[in-house]
Amino acid sequence: MSSKKMLITGGAGFIGYHCTKHFSKDYEVIVLDNLSRKGSGFNLKRLMEECSIIHEKVDVRDTLGIDEIFKRYGPFDVVIHLAAQVAVTLSVVDPRRDFEVNALGTFNVLDAFRRFSPGGLFINASTNKVYGALEDITVEEGKTRYWADNFSGIDETRNLDFHSPYGCSKGAADQYVVDYGRIYDLQTVTFRQSCIYGTQQFGVEDQGWVAWFIIAGVCGFPVTIYGSGKQVRDLLYIDDLVKLYEISIQKRDILQGGRAYNIGGGTACTMSILEIVEMLREEGLDFRISFDNWRPGDQKVFVSNNNLVGKELGWRPKIQPAEGVKRLIQWVKEHQDLIRTFFQSGFDNKGFQTVGRNLL
Repeated sequence: MSSKKMLITGGAGFIGYHCTKHFSKDYEVIVLDNLSRKGSGFNLKRLMEECSIIHEKVDVRDTLGIDEIFKRYGPFDVVIHLAAQVAVTLSVVDPRRDFEVNALGTFNVLDAFRRFSPGGLFINASTNKVYGALEDITVEEGKTRYWADNFSGIDETRNLDFHSPYGCSKGAADQYVVDYGRIYDLQTVTFRQSCIYGTQQFGVEDQGWVAWFIIAGVCGFPVTIYGSGKQVRDLLYIDDLVKLYEISIQKRDILQGGRAYNIGGGTACTMSILEIVEMLREEGLDFRISFDNWRPGDQKVFVSNNNLVGKELGWRPKIQPAEGVKRLIQWVKEHQDLIRTFFQSGFDNKGFQTVGRNLL
């Protein structure tokens, strides 16, 4: 067993599965996951079959439980913090739970890291929602998308502007990670991630929209599009994100004192919702689509400017949406019977809203 130790919170989730599988080759990996999200149990079962890992069913809101994990298994060389409440809509319905999981939960893990593993690296998965609705950016409305001429994406000089309880809770966590690096001279980094997609992603209406559209298209579930469907995001395939985490570990000295980077597919990997639907139809998928009102804080366009992370860490995404989407379609088709069991009840007149909330 490796002498290097890594803690991955949310390690049985979508990103967590891929990180755990990748890093377990070189680290003794402790997976901390309370298995509250549907699909995480399936992911954990696969990980236990494929990798040598330790799983602890601890909630990040449990301060004493988090401390005990650090005392029992630490000190950790790397902590990858992925555990989170991930949906804007659910944050509006239950803002207290959203705050406790995202803000307090991150604080619990981060402060335990400060006290028990100060020589390690702390990687935090943040979100583009820390920049708010971006209402001051002038965009043109085209046939299938919103866009702005000569738009090179949002960079880190952009002022933070938290919208929605989710934006506030993730934004607070984001800033704690950056400031802990600075005030306690720790190696910390927060990646403000755009639209991440890939295999093992049990996407639902409220979160993981690329995977959810593919699941709906393969399984014949109804789909609700909020707003016009012309919203644009830059898509980042999961393998490219895991590679970035690996590079950040290799170049960890750069991160002393805390850093923050915007992370996404960039301008070369942009798609609108309507364009994704058309791409999936060309791949043979079909949809029952309805439209509903815009959701709080939804951005018409978010594209990450990756220049800073490219300059300082030497990373850039490599997998284009056409390739990544085909990989995900194939995975969903191979596991559609299992996936259907997660999505077999709870539909309402808005399509998938009730099911999505039951799964989160």
